[in-house]
Amino acid sequence: MRHYYIDWLRIIAIGLLLVYHVAIGFQPWGMLIGFITNEDPWPTLWLPMTALNIWRIPLLFVVSGMGVYFAMQHRNWKALIKERMLRIGLPFAFGIVAIVPLHILVWRYYYQVELSYTADPGHLWFLGNILLYLVLLAPLFYYLNRSLKAQHFTKKVLSHPLGLLLVAVVFIAEAIIIRPVPYELYAMTRHGFFLGLLAFFTGFCFVLSGKPFWQMIQNWRWLFAVLAIAGFAFRQFYFGMATPVYLMTAESQAWILAVLAFGSKHLNQPGRLLTYLSPAAYPVYILHMVFLYLGSLLVFQTTWPVALKFAAVLVFTVGCCLLAYEVIRRIQWLKPLFGVKLMQKPNELVIEKGEYPF
Repeated sequence: MRHYYIDWLRIIAIGLLLVYHVAIGFQPWGMLIGFITNEDPWPTLWLPMTALNIWRIPLLFVVSGMGVYFAMQHRNWKALIKERMLRIGLPFAFGIVAIVPLHILVWRYYYQVELSYTADPGHLWFLGNILLYLVLLAPLFYYLNRSLKAQHFTKKVLSHPLGLLLVAVVFIAEAIIIRPVPYELYAMTRHGFFLGLLAFFTGFCFVLSGKPFWQMIQNWRWLFAVLAIAGFAFRQFYFGMATPVYLMTAESQAWILAVLAFGSKHLNQPGRLLTYLSPAAYPVYILHMVFLYLGSLLVFQTTWPVALKFAAVLVFTVGCCLLAYEVIRRIQWLKPLFGVKLMQKPNELVIEKGEYPF
């Protein structure tokens, strides 16, 4: 049976990432992390941004771990590694030398810095991480998938709410040991690496646990939602910048469980939109920064109201990404460079288990 909600959650996570990156262009600190920023900031955006920033990337790692479970059901470990090297490693390498340098050039042009070529992983650091996680965890994944005792133990632990407390303790321990500042800085940091590793492994175990796990989190979904919202309220209006790291981690876990619970309950439906967006999500992720920077270059020079600028950059970015995907999926030699399955035809309406690399 196809778990359509996992595809929807992956699309939603990438969509939130794209919107978040557009919003960074309207924060005064955006330039400090390499974004083109609007001269007039939009402070109101920071409230929804700070609600997202402690769980959006961990959620994507969780969903990526889920995808590995399905991919390995009809592949041995050699075939899995080979397939992921082609679907993740090739786009990662291509992106470092041919995609990320493009938006760096746009940034340099906008800020009148000397134009020069710079190969860099940029926002594609995520692909490098999940590829490394797969190599490191593949032996353990195959052991768990074949050992009835290990499966029984995993299902027993994760089918009970107390098992989720154990998961939360592990994530809290990571944060206490690493002591990230800030917590939401994931890209190419020790915290991002180990948090992603734990989330990737956890996602695999969630799917391995089967129906009892999903039924359990659906039954408790409103509690997760209340805990997540309460945690955000305390972080925003009481603790502020001094929020203890263990509370931020607990809030992050509550958000992720709430999203998984509501998503699995309400999004497990196929459809033409899902079939189109699922293979498009990967190329959109790879390309979105190029079009985001181009959109910022064009829009930020206007005198439009800040809200209109935000909407214009967002529409420009999404529209150009989807147009680029329409080109990519019609040219065979371009498909492997953006992780699009070679056998997929432009108008093919089919989703196969394990088809998507994250």
